[in-house]
Amino acid sequence: MRLLKFLPSAVAIVLAAPLAFSVSAAPIPIDLSHRLDEGQGERLEKFVARFNERQKDYQLNITRRVDGDAPKHINLVTREEQAKFQASKADFKPLYQVMKQAKQPFDSRKLSPDLRVGLDDAKGNLFALPVALSTPVLYINKAAFRKAGLDPEKPPKTWAETQKAADKLFDSGSACPYTTSWPAWVHIDNLSAWNGGEIADAKGKLDFNGLVQVKHTAMLTTWSKAKFFAYFGRRDEADRRFAAGECGMLTSTSSLYGALRDDRQVETGVSALPYHDDVQGSPQQTLADGASLWIGAGKNADEYKGVAMFISFLLEPDLQVEFTALEGFLPMTPVARAAANSKLLQADVANLDVAYLQLQGKGSLYPLRVSQIEPVRVIVEEELEAAWDGRKPAKEALDNAVERGNEALPAALKAQLLK
Repeated sequence: MRLLKFLPSAVAIVLAAPLAFSVSAAPIPIDLSHRLDEGQGERLEKFVARFNERQKDYQLNITRRVDGDAPKHINLVTREEQAKFQASKADFKPLYQVMKQAKQPFDSRKLSPDLRVGLDDAKGNLFALPVALSTPVLYINKAAFRKAGLDPEKPPKTWAETQKAADKLFDSGSACPYTTSWPAWVHIDNLSAWNGGEIADAKGKLDFNGLVQVKHTAMLTTWSKAKFFAYFGRRDEADRRFAAGECGMLTSTSSLYGALRDDRQVETGVSALPYHDDVQGSPQQTLADGASLWIGAGKNADEYKGVAMFISFLLEPDLQVEFTALEGFLPMTPVARAAANSKLLQADVANLDVAYLQLQGKGSLYPLRVSQIEPVRVIVEEELEAAWDGRKPAKEALDNAVERGNEALPAALKAQLLK
Protein backbone atom coordinates (compact mmCIF):
# COMPACT_ATOMS: atom_id res chain seq x y z
CA MET A 1 0.00 0.00 0.00
CA ARG A 2 2.78 2.41 0.81
CA LEU A 3 4.30 1.70 -2.64
CA LEU A 4 0.98 2.33 -4.36
CA LYS A 5 0.59 5.62 -2.53
CA PHE A 6 4.07 6.66 -3.58
CA LEU A 7 3.74 5.84 -7.27
CA PRO A 8 1.56 8.82 -8.33
CA SER A 9 4.02 11.28 -6.82
CA ALA A 10 6.96 9.50 -8.36
CA VAL A 11 5.36 9.47 -11.79
CA ALA A 12 4.62 13.18 -11.50
CA ILE A 13 8.24 13.91 -10.65
CA VAL A 14 9.50 11.87 -13.58
CA LEU A 15 7.11 13.54 -16.01
CA ALA A 16 7.99 16.98 -14.71
CA ALA A 17 11.73 16.40 -14.75
CA PRO A 18 12.26 17.09 -18.49
CA LEU A 19 10.45 20.41 -18.11
CA ALA A 20 12.64 21.42 -15.20
CA PHE A 21 15.76 21.00 -17.32
CA SER A 22 14.35 22.23 -20.65
CA VAL A 23 15.72 25.34 -22.38
CA SER A 24 13.33 28.25 -22.90
CA ALA A 25 12.04 28.58 -26.47
CA ALA A 26 14.00 31.06 -28.59
CA PRO A 27 12.19 34.32 -29.33
CA ILE A 28 10.33 34.42 -32.64
CA PRO A 29 12.15 36.69 -35.13
CA ILE A 30 10.19 39.60 -36.64
CA ASP A 31 11.75 41.74 -39.38
CA LEU A 32 11.17 45.47 -39.92
CA SER A 33 12.41 46.98 -43.19
CA HIS A 34 13.05 50.68 -43.86
CA ARG A 35 14.86 53.13 -46.11
CA LEU A 36 15.74 55.78 -43.53
CA ASP A 37 18.98 57.72 -43.51
CA GLU A 38 21.70 56.80 -41.04
CA GLY A 39 20.64 59.17 -38.27
CA GLN A 40 16.96 58.25 -38.49
CA GLY A 41 17.87 54.57 -38.61
CA GLU A 42 19.88 54.87 -35.41
CA ARG A 43 16.96 56.49 -33.60
CA LEU A 44 14.63 53.75 -34.83
CA GLU A 45 17.02 51.13 -33.48
CA LYS A 46 16.69 52.60 -29.99
CA PHE A 47 12.91 52.20 -29.98
CA VAL A 48 13.19 48.68 -31.35
CA ALA A 49 15.70 47.79 -28.62
CA ARG A 50 13.22 48.95 -25.98
CA PHE A 51 10.50 46.76 -27.45
CA ASN A 52 12.84 43.76 -27.39
CA GLU A 53 13.85 44.45 -23.78
CA ARG A 54 10.31 44.62 -22.41
CA GLN A 55 9.23 41.19 -23.69
CA LYS A 56 11.05 37.94 -24.44
CA ASP A 57 8.73 36.18 -26.89
CA TYR A 58 9.81 38.15 -29.97
CA GLN A 59 13.04 39.54 -31.40
CA LEU A 60 12.41 42.50 -33.71
CA ASN A 61 15.23 42.91 -36.23
CA ILE A 62 15.83 45.93 -38.48
CA THR A 63 16.80 45.50 -42.12
CA ARG A 64 17.46 48.05 -44.86
CA ARG A 65 15.04 47.63 -47.76
CA VAL A 66 16.22 47.55 -51.36
CA ASP A 67 14.12 47.55 -54.52
CA GLY A 68 12.76 44.11 -55.32
CA ASP A 69 12.78 42.83 -51.74
CA ALA A 70 9.82 40.72 -50.68
CA PRO A 71 7.77 42.42 -47.94
CA LYS A 72 8.97 41.82 -44.40
CA HIS A 73 6.72 41.37 -41.39
CA ILE A 74 6.68 45.17 -40.89
CA ASN A 75 7.60 47.69 -43.59
CA LEU A 76 8.22 51.37 -42.80
CA VAL A 77 7.11 53.23 -45.93
CA THR A 78 8.00 56.86 -46.69
CA ARG A 79 5.58 59.39 -48.17
CA GLU A 80 7.28 59.07 -51.56
CA GLU A 81 6.99 55.26 -51.57
CA GLN A 82 3.38 55.03 -50.46
CA ALA A 83 1.79 54.85 -53.92
CA LYS A 84 4.07 51.94 -54.88
CA PHE A 85 2.97 49.99 -51.83
CA GLN A 86 -0.68 50.80 -52.43
CA ALA A 87 -0.35 49.51 -55.98
CA SER A 88 0.81 46.12 -54.62
CA LYS A 89 -1.47 45.94 -51.59
CA ALA A 90 -2.23 42.26 -52.30
CA ASP A 91 1.24 41.57 -50.88
CA PHE A 92 0.19 43.02 -47.50
CA LYS A 93 -2.22 42.10 -44.73
CA PRO A 94 -4.61 44.81 -43.49
CA LEU A 95 -3.60 46.25 -40.14
CA TYR A 96 -7.07 46.06 -38.62
CA GLN A 97 -7.24 42.32 -39.37
CA VAL A 98 -3.85 41.70 -37.76
CA MET A 99 -4.85 43.55 -34.60
CA LYS A 100 -8.24 41.81 -34.39
CA GLN A 101 -6.84 38.32 -34.90
CA ALA A 102 -4.11 38.94 -32.33
CA LYS A 103 -6.77 40.24 -29.88
CA GLN A 104 -4.83 43.46 -29.37
CA PRO A 105 -6.96 46.53 -28.49
CA PHE A 106 -7.12 48.83 -31.51
CA ASP A 107 -9.63 51.54 -32.38
CA SER A 108 -8.65 53.37 -35.56
CA ARG A 109 -11.37 55.96 -34.88
CA LYS A 110 -9.10 57.43 -32.20
CA LEU A 111 -6.74 58.58 -34.93
CA SER A 112 -7.65 61.94 -36.45
CA PRO A 113 -9.22 61.61 -39.93
CA ASP A 114 -6.50 63.78 -41.49
CA LEU A 115 -3.89 61.23 -40.36
CA ARG A 116 -5.71 58.30 -41.97
CA VAL A 117 -6.02 59.71 -45.50
CA GLY A 118 -5.14 57.12 -48.13
CA LEU A 119 -4.62 54.38 -45.53
CA ASP A 120 -8.18 53.34 -44.69
CA ASP A 121 -10.96 51.68 -46.64
CA ALA A 122 -14.52 52.82 -47.28
CA LYS A 123 -15.58 51.56 -43.83
CA GLY A 124 -12.82 53.44 -42.03
CA ASN A 125 -10.72 50.33 -41.36
CA LEU A 126 -6.99 51.03 -41.40
CA PHE A 127 -4.99 49.07 -43.94
CA ALA A 128 -1.67 50.48 -42.64
CA LEU A 129 -0.63 52.56 -39.63
CA PRO A 130 0.24 56.24 -40.14
CA VAL A 131 3.40 57.16 -38.23
CA ALA A 132 5.97 59.97 -38.27
CA LEU A 133 3.47 62.48 -39.63
CA SER A 134 4.06 66.17 -40.22
CA THR A 135 2.87 69.16 -42.24
CA PRO A 136 4.85 72.03 -43.84
CA VAL A 137 5.56 75.18 -41.84
CA LEU A 138 7.72 78.30 -42.15
CA TYR A 139 11.03 78.51 -40.29
CA ILE A 140 12.90 81.76 -39.78
CA ASN A 141 16.48 82.48 -38.81
CA LYS A 142 16.01 84.94 -35.94
CA ALA A 143 19.56 86.30 -36.10
CA ALA A 144 19.19 86.98 -39.83
CA PHE A 145 15.89 88.74 -39.15
CA ARG A 146 17.49 91.01 -36.54
CA LYS A 147 20.34 91.85 -38.91
CA ALA A 148 17.79 92.81 -41.57
CA GLY A 149 15.87 95.01 -39.14
CA LEU A 150 12.95 92.58 -38.96
CA ASP A 151 11.15 91.54 -35.78
CA PRO A 152 11.96 87.83 -35.21
CA GLU A 153 8.90 87.48 -32.98
CA LYS A 154 6.62 88.53 -35.83
CA PRO A 155 7.35 86.19 -38.74
CA PRO A 156 5.47 86.81 -41.98
CA LYS A 157 1.99 85.34 -42.20
CA THR A 158 1.25 85.91 -45.88
CA TRP A 159 3.30 85.44 -49.03
CA ALA A 160 3.18 89.20 -49.58
CA GLU A 161 4.76 89.73 -46.15
CA THR A 162 7.27 86.96 -46.92
CA GLN A 163 8.33 88.84 -50.05
CA LYS A 164 8.91 92.04 -48.05
CA ALA A 165 10.97 90.07 -45.52
CA ALA A 166 12.99 88.44 -48.32
CA ASP A 167 13.69 91.90 -49.79
CA LYS A 168 15.09 93.15 -46.47
CA LEU A 169 17.10 89.97 -45.92
CA PHE A 170 18.62 90.38 -49.39
CA ASP A 171 19.46 94.02 -48.70
CA SER A 172 21.19 92.98 -45.47
CA GLY A 173 23.53 90.69 -47.43
CA SER A 174 21.74 87.35 -47.40
CA ALA A 175 22.51 85.16 -50.42
CA CYS A 176 19.53 82.98 -49.51
CA PRO A 177 16.62 84.99 -48.14
CA TYR A 178 14.14 82.15 -48.73
CA THR A 179 14.39 78.48 -49.70
CA THR A 180 12.24 75.37 -49.68
CA SER A 181 12.47 71.60 -49.41
CA TRP A 182 10.08 69.08 -50.99
CA PRO A 183 8.76 71.44 -53.72
CA ALA A 184 5.81 69.34 -54.99
CA TRP A 185 4.61 68.65 -51.44
CA VAL A 186 4.90 72.26 -50.26
CA HIS A 187 4.15 74.27 -53.41
CA ILE A 188 1.50 72.11 -55.09
CA ASP A 189 -0.19 69.80 -52.58
CA ASN A 190 -0.16 72.12 -49.59
CA LEU A 191 -0.24 75.43 -51.48
CA SER A 192 -3.46 74.19 -53.09
CA ALA A 193 -5.11 72.93 -49.90
CA TRP A 194 -4.04 75.95 -47.81
CA ASN A 195 -5.40 78.42 -50.35
CA GLY A 196 -8.51 76.56 -51.49
CA GLY A 197 -7.11 75.45 -54.85
CA GLU A 198 -7.87 72.11 -56.46
CA ILE A 199 -5.41 69.24 -56.76
CA ALA A 200 -7.80 67.05 -58.74
CA ASP A 201 -11.32 67.47 -60.11
CA ALA A 202 -14.44 65.47 -59.26
CA LYS A 203 -13.50 62.80 -61.81
CA GLY A 204 -10.05 62.31 -60.31
CA LYS A 205 -8.12 64.17 -62.99
CA LEU A 206 -5.25 66.42 -61.93
CA ASP A 207 -6.34 70.04 -61.84
CA PHE A 208 -3.61 72.06 -60.08
CA ASN A 209 -3.11 74.60 -62.87
CA GLY A 210 -5.66 77.08 -61.60
CA LEU A 211 -5.23 80.76 -60.86
CA VAL A 212 -3.81 80.42 -57.35
CA GLN A 213 -1.17 77.85 -58.37
CA VAL A 214 -0.15 79.80 -61.48
CA LYS A 215 0.10 83.03 -59.49
CA HIS A 216 2.18 81.32 -56.80
CA THR A 217 4.55 79.68 -59.28
CA ALA A 218 5.02 82.96 -61.14
CA MET A 219 5.73 84.72 -57.83
CA LEU A 220 8.53 82.27 -57.03
CA THR A 221 9.95 82.73 -60.53
CA THR A 222 10.12 86.47 -59.87
CA TRP A 223 11.75 85.82 -56.51
CA SER A 224 14.33 83.55 -58.14
CA LYS A 225 15.28 86.26 -60.64
CA ALA A 226 15.52 88.81 -57.81
CA LYS A 227 17.72 86.44 -55.74
CA PHE A 228 15.07 86.29 -53.01
CA PHE A 229 14.57 82.55 -53.59
CA ALA A 230 17.44 80.05 -53.65
CA TYR A 231 16.54 76.55 -54.84
CA PHE A 232 18.61 73.55 -53.73
CA GLY A 233 16.78 70.59 -55.23
CA ARG A 234 13.83 68.29 -54.81
CA ARG A 235 14.48 66.76 -51.41
CA ASP A 236 15.87 68.23 -48.17
CA GLU A 237 19.16 69.92 -49.10
CA ALA A 238 17.48 73.23 -48.26
CA ASP A 239 17.01 71.98 -44.69
CA ARG A 240 20.76 71.55 -44.31
CA ARG A 241 21.45 74.98 -45.81
CA PHE A 242 19.05 76.60 -43.36
CA ALA A 243 20.47 74.61 -40.43
CA ALA A 244 23.95 75.87 -41.35
CA GLY A 245 22.74 79.47 -41.13
CA GLU A 246 22.87 80.20 -44.86
CA CYS A 247 19.18 81.10 -45.32
CA GLY A 248 16.78 83.50 -43.68
CA MET A 249 13.54 81.57 -44.25
CA LEU A 250 12.65 77.97 -45.08
CA THR A 251 9.44 76.10 -45.84
CA SER A 252 9.77 72.46 -44.86
CA THR A 253 8.29 69.71 -42.72
CA SER A 254 7.20 70.50 -39.16
CA SER A 255 9.17 67.47 -37.96
CA LEU A 256 12.41 69.31 -38.76
CA TYR A 257 11.91 71.51 -35.70
CA GLY A 258 13.39 69.02 -33.23
CA ALA A 259 16.62 68.67 -35.19
CA LEU A 260 16.97 72.43 -35.63
CA ARG A 261 16.36 72.98 -31.92
CA ASP A 262 18.89 70.35 -30.87
CA ASP A 263 21.51 71.44 -33.41
CA ARG A 264 21.53 74.98 -31.95
CA GLN A 265 23.49 76.47 -34.85
CA VAL A 266 20.54 78.68 -35.76
CA GLU A 267 18.12 80.42 -33.42
CA THR A 268 14.96 79.21 -35.09
CA GLY A 269 11.43 80.52 -35.09
CA VAL A 270 8.50 78.51 -36.40
CA SER A 271 5.31 79.87 -37.92
CA ALA A 272 2.43 78.76 -40.09
CA LEU A 273 2.94 78.23 -43.79
CA PRO A 274 2.32 81.59 -45.50
CA TYR A 275 -0.94 82.01 -47.41
CA HIS A 276 -2.20 84.31 -50.16
CA ASP A 277 -4.37 86.87 -48.42
CA ASP A 278 -5.90 88.06 -51.70
CA VAL A 279 -7.47 84.61 -52.26
CA GLN A 280 -10.95 84.51 -50.77
CA GLY A 281 -11.31 82.01 -47.95
CA SER A 282 -7.58 81.59 -47.29
CA PRO A 283 -6.08 80.15 -45.26
CA GLN A 284 -7.95 76.86 -45.09
CA GLN A 285 -5.85 73.83 -44.10
CA THR A 286 -2.60 72.04 -44.86
CA LEU A 287 -2.10 68.28 -45.22
CA ALA A 288 -0.70 65.68 -42.83
CA ASP A 289 1.76 63.36 -44.57
CA GLY A 290 4.56 61.08 -43.56
CA ALA A 291 5.59 57.48 -43.11
CA SER A 292 3.32 54.48 -42.59
CA LEU A 293 3.73 50.89 -41.40
CA TRP A 294 2.62 48.12 -43.78
CA ILE A 295 2.37 44.46 -42.72
CA GLY A 296 3.55 41.76 -45.11
CA ALA A 297 1.15 38.96 -46.10
CA GLY A 298 1.77 35.24 -45.70
CA LYS A 299 3.14 35.19 -42.14
CA ASN A 300 1.93 32.83 -39.42
CA ALA A 301 -0.35 33.63 -36.48
CA ASP A 302 2.47 33.74 -33.91
CA GLU A 303 4.43 36.20 -36.04
CA TYR A 304 1.38 38.41 -36.53
CA LYS A 305 0.85 38.42 -32.78
CA GLY A 306 4.34 39.88 -32.37
CA VAL A 307 3.61 42.47 -35.05
CA ALA A 308 0.40 43.45 -33.23
CA MET A 309 2.30 43.81 -29.95
CA PHE A 310 4.76 46.19 -31.62
CA ILE A 311 1.92 48.27 -33.06
CA SER A 312 0.38 48.56 -29.58
CA PHE A 313 3.79 49.56 -28.23
CA LEU A 314 4.08 52.38 -30.79
CA LEU A 315 0.65 53.74 -29.89
CA GLU A 316 1.39 54.12 -26.17
CA PRO A 317 0.97 57.80 -25.20
CA ASP A 318 4.37 58.03 -23.50
CA LEU A 319 6.10 56.75 -26.61
CA GLN A 320 4.16 59.22 -28.74
CA VAL A 321 5.45 61.98 -26.47
CA GLU A 322 9.00 60.82 -27.18
CA PHE A 323 8.37 60.84 -30.94
CA THR A 324 7.18 64.43 -30.59
CA ALA A 325 10.05 65.50 -28.34
CA LEU A 326 12.83 63.84 -30.34
CA GLU A 327 11.58 64.19 -33.91
CA GLY A 328 8.75 66.71 -33.87
CA PHE A 329 6.24 64.24 -35.31
CA LEU A 330 2.53 64.73 -34.73
CA PRO A 331 1.09 62.46 -32.00
CA MET A 332 -1.35 60.00 -33.54
CA THR A 333 -4.17 60.21 -30.99
CA PRO A 334 -5.81 62.98 -28.93
CA VAL A 335 -4.63 61.24 -25.74
CA ALA A 336 -1.04 61.31 -26.98
CA ARG A 337 -1.33 64.95 -27.97
CA ALA A 338 -2.66 65.90 -24.53
CA ALA A 339 0.22 63.99 -22.94
CA ALA A 340 2.73 65.79 -25.15
CA ASN A 341 1.34 69.20 -24.24
CA SER A 342 1.43 68.40 -20.52
CA LYS A 343 4.88 66.78 -20.41
CA LEU A 344 6.92 68.88 -22.81
CA LEU A 345 8.14 72.41 -22.37
CA GLN A 346 6.24 75.10 -24.22
CA ALA A 347 9.20 75.65 -26.55
CA ASP A 348 9.22 71.97 -27.42
CA VAL A 349 5.59 71.96 -28.55
CA ALA A 350 5.66 75.26 -30.44
CA ASN A 351 5.83 73.49 -33.80
CA LEU A 352 3.18 70.99 -32.66
CA ASP A 353 0.68 73.75 -31.93
CA VAL A 354 1.41 75.48 -35.24
CA ALA A 355 1.06 72.21 -37.14
CA TYR A 356 -2.23 71.23 -35.50
CA LEU A 357 -3.80 74.62 -36.13
CA GLN A 358 -3.04 74.21 -39.83
CA LEU A 359 -4.75 70.82 -40.03
CA GLN A 360 -8.24 72.04 -39.23
CA GLY A 361 -10.72 71.69 -42.09
CA LYS A 362 -11.90 69.48 -44.89
CA GLY A 363 -8.80 69.99 -47.03
CA SER A 364 -6.82 67.69 -44.78
CA LEU A 365 -8.94 64.87 -46.18
CA TYR A 366 -7.94 65.35 -49.83
CA PRO A 367 -7.20 61.76 -50.91
CA LEU A 368 -4.89 62.66 -53.79
CA ARG A 369 -1.40 64.01 -53.14
CA VAL A 370 0.87 64.43 -56.16
CA SER A 371 3.91 64.15 -53.90
CA GLN A 372 2.92 60.56 -53.01
CA ILE A 373 2.85 59.33 -56.61
CA GLU A 374 6.44 59.22 -57.79
CA PRO A 375 5.94 59.47 -61.58
CA VAL A 376 3.62 62.44 -61.09
CA ARG A 377 5.87 64.06 -58.47
CA VAL A 378 8.88 63.88 -60.81
CA ILE A 379 6.88 65.48 -63.63
CA VAL A 380 5.59 68.25 -61.37
CA GLU A 381 9.03 69.07 -60.03
CA GLU A 382 10.52 69.11 -63.54
CA GLU A 383 7.93 71.64 -64.63
CA LEU A 384 8.27 73.76 -61.48
CA GLU A 385 12.01 73.92 -62.04
CA ALA A 386 11.46 74.97 -65.66
CA ALA A 387 9.27 77.84 -64.45
CA TRP A 388 11.56 78.91 -61.62
CA ASP A 389 14.56 78.84 -63.97
CA GLY A 390 12.69 81.10 -66.39
CA ARG A 391 12.63 78.46 -69.16
CA LYS A 392 8.82 78.38 -69.27
CA PRO A 393 6.04 80.75 -68.18
CA ALA A 394 4.28 79.56 -65.03
CA LYS A 395 0.99 78.83 -66.85
CA GLU A 396 2.69 76.74 -69.51
CA ALA A 397 4.72 74.81 -66.94
CA LEU A 398 1.69 73.91 -64.83
CA ASP A 399 -0.44 73.11 -67.89
CA ASN A 400 2.30 70.72 -69.00
CA ALA A 401 2.57 69.23 -65.53
CA VAL A 402 -1.17 68.52 -65.42
CA GLU A 403 -1.25 67.05 -68.93
CA ARG A 404 1.80 64.84 -68.41
CA GLY A 405 0.71 63.92 -64.90
CA ASN A 406 -2.72 62.78 -66.04
CA GLU A 407 -1.09 60.44 -68.55
CA ALA A 408 0.90 58.82 -65.72
CA LEU A 409 -1.85 58.85 -63.11
CA PRO A 410 -4.65 56.29 -63.68
CA ALA A 411 -3.20 53.03 -62.30
CA ALA A 412 -1.56 54.78 -59.36
CA LEU A 413 -4.73 56.73 -58.57
CA LYS A 414 -6.84 53.57 -58.35
CA ALA A 415 -4.37 52.04 -55.91
CA GLN A 416 -4.11 55.32 -54.00
CA LEU A 417 -7.80 55.26 -53.11
CA LEU A 418 -7.53 51.67 -51.79
CA LYS A 419 -10.77 50.54 -53.40
